[in-house]
Amino acid sequence: MVAVASLVVAAGAVAGVLAVFDDRRAQDEAAPPEVSASPRLAPLPAVPSPSAPAASESVSPSPSPSGRRTPNPAPSGTGTKREHTTIMAGRLYRHPDSQVLAWVRSHSGDPRHAVIASRIAEQPAAVWFADYAPATVTARVAAVTSGGAALGRVPVVVPYAIPGRDCGGHSQGGAPDLDAYDAWIDRFAAGLGSGEVIVVLEPDSVAQTECLSAGDRADRFASLARAGRVLKSANPRARVYFDAGHSGWNAPARQATWLRQAGAASPESSDGVFSNVSNFHTTADEVAYDRRVLDALGGPASLGAVIDTSRNGNGAPPDGEWCDPSGRRLGRTPTLSTGASRIDAYLWVKLPGESDGCKGRPGTFTASYAYDLASSDSAS
Repeated sequence: MVAVASLVVAAGAVAGVLAVFDDRRAQDEAAPPEVSASPRLAPLPAVPSPSAPAASESVSPSPSPSGRRTPNPAPSGTGTKREHTTIMAGRLYRHPDSQVLAWVRSHSGDPRHAVIASRIAEQPAAVWFADYAPATVTARVAAVTSGGAALGRVPVVVPYAIPGRDCGGHSQGGAPDLDAYDAWIDRFAAGLGSGEVIVVLEPDSVAQTECLSAGDRADRFASLARAGRVLKSANPRARVYFDAGHSGWNAPARQATWLRQAGAASPESSDGVFSNVSNFHTTADEVAYDRRVLDALGGPASLGAVIDTSRNGNGAPPDGEWCDPSGRRLGRTPTLSTGASRIDAYLWVKLPGESDGCKGRPGTFTASYAYDLASSDSAS
């Protein structure tokens, strides 16, 4: 059986139990910042799964053992078509608290410094919130969003605390249950402020649901739809994107069916979809895939897609290697001006240089890996 794709692990959950590496490795790595590091990957499927008939993808209307009920879906907005427009006029925000910036500040004499500083550290990247810490999440989110607002720039934030994430694998964790998650999202939303912000809502939460029962899947999708509504209600200028996996995973029709059940077709919850988070598939493949997902999803024409281009400059390895594969390259620099229809942004959701666990400790910025990504030649 082919393993499920794009499973992620929050570095903060594992860093405390790892053994201390030797002095050379310590010089190559940066200490994790207060914000959560971006995740690592697990194996990718070789080809997308075939699209199943829509009826077979429907979640069961019966409640799960927890007794949670799926609310009636919000209107899809198909009756009020709006043309898709450029998402935002601003520039993306580079948060000053990141592992790559910490490394750059403390390694000015390193021969790799100039390449890493100019090609990675100067670029804006997403800020992850991967630990379940209700007491502090509002203030931590506010620190990022207020920092962006002060500079007139657009931050990218990633809430990553859905229960059952990673199907109990390396990245298990998050909120203890969906009621706790709903309350955590309320606190997360309270930190969004009133400025422009992009929310990449729960990587893998939709694409990786086959491990859930029909009732549990319905409950998760109900919480995701609620999360989208809460986030957009708290800050009407927030743009919320839902998990579309990537072009090497689920077929577009199958993914769109799940996305629709999770509220991604409703403008009250969603501004569209995201893909390729922490992955390597080419931008061209992701653009084509995301457009097919959006077409199958329905909803208003204003829905768009954002793509993680942080490590996809040479595309996915042909052998399916997922753990810090050699020969990869930085992808397109982050921008809100893609010039591609229905593609709202190219983002660096995964920070280049944060290891998947093979070239460094999982989730830790590793200078040798970052340098390889930043100096590798393109295969095209």
